[in-house]
Amino acid sequence: MWKGIEYRPLDDLAPARDLFAFAAAAFPTVPDPTVALGAWAEGARLVGAVVGERAGTTALLSGPVVVSGRVEAPAANTRDANAPLEIAEQLVGAAVAHATANGVETIFARPQGLDRVWVRFGFIPVPEVALPATLRGRPGAGLFAYRRGSALWSWRESAGEEDQGFSLAARRRRSARSST
Repeated sequence: MWKGIEYRPLDDLAPARDLFAFAAAAFPTVPDPTVALGAWAEGARLVGAVVGERAGTTALLSGPVVVSGRVEAPAANTRDANAPLEIAEQLVGAAVAHATANGVETIFARPQGLDRVWVRFGFIPVPEVALPATLRGRPGAGLFAYRRGSALWSWRESAGEEDQGFSLAARRRRSARSST
């Protein structure tokens, strides 16, 4: 509980699914998400949620979705813990901490107009092809990514299929292989 909002894992995904539907946001279709966190007002009213699905050492977050009509409006020019943006930040922070503690190396997210939230947590814009094949095809436009353990990083080629290798050297190696 922090300033009237309780953040906890979602034991039941139905309220989050309803919240995402109310906000017309895409909800992951996986039956057992790697991350499922909610923000609860007055202990019983879900006001925000973030859900993530995993593929190997990567995860794709859906949300956060925060329904502002269910939260008290902050006074002008103040940072209130009940403000929807603050709730979104708390959910993203908890999702990143949970995912990385469980071995996720790279976290992807659709920006949904929350660019300043993603950038604050070290996410950077990446090309759509950076998303592992098993996580592609999800609705949304734009893509941000976070790499655990480094504020400064870039895509590089590795032995695994999931890392697409977007460095200049990796592109040159692929080009050389395809021309032979």
